[in-house]
Amino acid sequence: MKLRSRIAVPVTAFVLAGLTATACAPQTSDNSSSKDEKSGTLRVWLFQEVNNDPKKKIVDEAIAGFTKKHKDTKVEVEYIPVETRAQRIKAAFNDPKSAPDVIEYGNTDTAGYVKDGGLADVTKEFGDWADAKDTDPTAKQSVTVGGKVYGAPFFVGVRALYYRTDVFKELGLKPPTSQAELIATAKQIRKAKPNLYGLAVGGTYLYGAMPFIWSNGGEIATESGGKYKAAINSPEAQKGITAYTSLFGDDNCPAAKCATMGGNATVTAFASGTAAMAIGGDFSHAAVEAGSVKGKYAVVPLPGIKSGEIAPAFAGGNNIGVLKSSSHRTLAVDLMKSFADKNIQRKLFDAMGFLPTYTDVRNEVAAKQPFVKPFVDTLASGAKFVPASSAWGQIDASTVLPTMFQEIVSGKKNVGTAADDAAKKMDAAFSAAN
Repeated sequence: MKLRSRIAVPVTAFVLAGLTATACAPQTSDNSSSKDEKSGTLRVWLFQEVNNDPKKKIVDEAIAGFTKKHKDTKVEVEYIPVETRAQRIKAAFNDPKSAPDVIEYGNTDTAGYVKDGGLADVTKEFGDWADAKDTDPTAKQSVTVGGKVYGAPFFVGVRALYYRTDVFKELGLKPPTSQAELIATAKQIRKAKPNLYGLAVGGTYLYGAMPFIWSNGGEIATESGGKYKAAINSPEAQKGITAYTSLFGDDNCPAAKCATMGGNATVTAFASGTAAMAIGGDFSHAAVEAGSVKGKYAVVPLPGIKSGEIAPAFAGGNNIGVLKSSSHRTLAVDLMKSFADKNIQRKLFDAMGFLPTYTDVRNEVAAKQPFVKPFVDTLASGAKFVPASSAWGQIDASTVLPTMFQEIVSGKKNVGTAADDAAKKMDAAFSAAN
């Protein structure tokens, strides 16, 4: 499960945790603890940031507030590398004695971790928590499996359209307001300036492609009775796939170069001045500010099909959860709330650029930082999430959908065949997970 870099850090390991799923731990036995100790030491695993000091300072502040309330407790935090998180968390699920009480995890991993028996059901505590009533519905969806809640949303990340204001001014262009305009504008720029990609796109940039599928009425998969079935080959999804893959070519972003590009590469192309537009996240802001286009760009929501519509975006991010094996359940849940409360999320935004999961807090920070508004507007218009199935980790780790895009842009398969083949692979994974 991979998240991307965020506002304050060009490439943060943290976001690599929620915007793409990793392989999940194997099915484990029930490791639920029979104890609920009200004192002692709580262990916490959080993700290590490229620049971790600002995050650590705020986490320490949250812990100080927690231990002041719980006098006989101590909290030990370990910042774990994102690259080894899958192995560490797998080991924790299988060996409760070495496991932490509280973990940070990417939001696409929720269903897999629940199936593996690792996360505690905190539905009641979440429902009784005053802050939770203001949680963004999509963020709540990312901690919900089978109608039960397995953690607290920690931050969200969403993408919008970055564009070069100097290039648009020179060519007399306006920001596109529909998907057709977006594609036409990209190709118009490429024709006028052959040294630029009109819109940087990537064959492995799944979360840049999803809005094209969703805005055309397509879905990745559909759910019925708790079971998922691939929908990537539906007529609506194929329209979106066709629109996205039409951007790979000499008239916009040559397939030879762009087919292997991912999200970070497309943002880098924009930041370095080799692309006139890119689909980037709120978490990409620092990377763009550090590039050669500083002072020469703006951001608008990615347009949908009809003029003025906003294309649905993937709601990435990370969550904080309690392990089922914790022998300090009540304290661990309270610590989870301490990390994810409104005040801490405000401070994490100020220090790191992590977008809050609460709608009221997000509106506050948008008022303070104008660059956040397009992303807040995108979330408000209705962001979407990946299938809440434990199979998603396998589908994502197996690059089923990026492979589909690459087969199409390389000319190896047509849209219908590639989508059908991808759907078969997805259904096999869904079937195995049921």
